[in-house]
Amino acid sequence: MFELVFLGTSASAPSIRRGLPAAMVMYNEYRFLIDCGEGTQRQLLRSGLGFRRLDKILLTHGHLDHILGLAGLASTFARWEMIDEMEIYGGKWALDRVEALMRVVFGPTRPPIRLRLIDLKPGVFLEDDSFQLAAFPVTHRGPDNFGFIFQEKARRPFLVEKAEALGVPAGPERARLVRGQTVTLRDGRVIRPDDVLGPPRPGTKFVFVGDASQTEDLIEPVWEADALAIEGTYTTLEADVAREFGHLTARQAAELAARAGVRALILHHISRRYSEREILEEATPVFPNTFVARDLDHWQIRRDAPLVKVEREG
Repeated sequence: MFELVFLGTSASAPSIRRGLPAAMVMYNEYRFLIDCGEGTQRQLLRSGLGFRRLDKILLTHGHLDHILGLAGLASTFARWEMIDEMEIYGGKWALDRVEALMRVVFGPTRPPIRLRLIDLKPGVFLEDDSFQLAAFPVTHRGPDNFGFIFQEKARRPFLVEKAEALGVPAGPERARLVRGQTVTLRDGRVIRPDDVLGPPRPGTKFVFVGDASQTEDLIEPVWEADALAIEGTYTTLEADVAREFGHLTARQAAELAARAGVRALILHHISRRYSEREILEEATPVFPNTFVARDLDHWQIRRDAPLVKVEREG
């Protein structure tokens, strides 16, 4: 399961109800901040997420409305020593702009916090036993734009009935079998993983896209995602404006979700000129399972269950 919290959902400029782009994706012990628009620090506090373990930042691209909040965030971390190191992943152009921004914050001296600027290339760039994170190219204004695929690895379910029939006791023997190790029981019988594990089941797939100007090159990376978060900046009435500034309409995003077999679509990066209702009226006739993200929305994304919105306490 992945958890997704939107911190800012506006396009280009904030509105009364929407801040500039930022989102948090959580999986096990990982916390990934995607983009960091101005005002993200306050949204982190309002959301209850806070600053703990916030050491991995993914940039979709280098436009200022997506990176300006990094200045204040790095300054806060350096002043209060909350984080020893920030890993910032992005394309070269985005990282060059971040580096220039940090020179404004810290001057010519070495920053008091370790900053690792990691130049992204398409493909998997972070992985453990149960999960992998990959980047893929996205077409937008300027070079080095990326989307991100959060993918749980396939796993073989443990078949309790078979284990009990074979006399495998509960405890470390079962744990080793789940890890793919052969075990020998007290009576000398050898039990192999294939004896108690079912066929592989695909893990949850979540795809996050920031700004984009076309969808043809997105079909493959978003294919059969359990949830896709992507911009829906304009409606078709202003399709010419969308093309001019390198953005999508809500209908284009919905058509992508339908063609790629996506299970749920979450639209964000909404122009302040539209209401949520107007965006939904354009997208849902094409792709009914569409949602428009609001600031501080919290979603749970699972392979075996519908998209679930977590209600805030208080």
